Amino acid sequence: MLDTPIGPLLLAGTDAGLALVVFHADDRARTRSLARLRGAFGTEPVASIPAVEAAAAELVAYFAGELRDFTVPLDWSLSSGFNERVLRELAARVPYGTVVGYQDLADRVGEPGAARAVGAAMGSNPLPVVVPCHRVVESGGGLGGFGGGLETKRQLLALEGVLPQPLF
Repeated sequence: MLDTPIGPLLLAGTDAGLALVVFHADDRARTRSLARLRGAFGTEPVASIPAVEAAAAELVAYFAGELRDFTVPLDWSLSSGFNERVLRELAARVPYGTVVGYQDLADRVGEPGAARAVGAAMGSNPLPVVVPCHRVVESGGGLGGFGGGLETKRQLLALEGVLPQPLF
């Protein structure tokens, strides 16, 4: 668990890297997420591994405004196919302080017309913040959806200087 300005995050990983970031990690969310991991990996999650410790340190620096690029290794086991292609493109080529449209991201992975599928890929993202699905917005300027809630998306975009900080 990591306390952050956007609420508690559950971080989980494997020897390969960070595998899961869960927003608003209350008891119910933790229980559900840990069950998902047990099912996916067939083992009990380990509380402290290097990837999780590295991710926690990087997230603390990110929220302090001191980190723009995550370098923690990622375990992509919870993503596959189109969703994984979209998420990898997002992680590699949509830098801090920028946004991309759903359709543009679909075009980037060679799937014109797949804007809605990109939205589904964002909803499936097991690594939010680190794989920055908050940077994907509607072409008309709307925020679009967000698994962590629109207020969380606003806070992350404000931290990165894309949106103004709330007045109160």
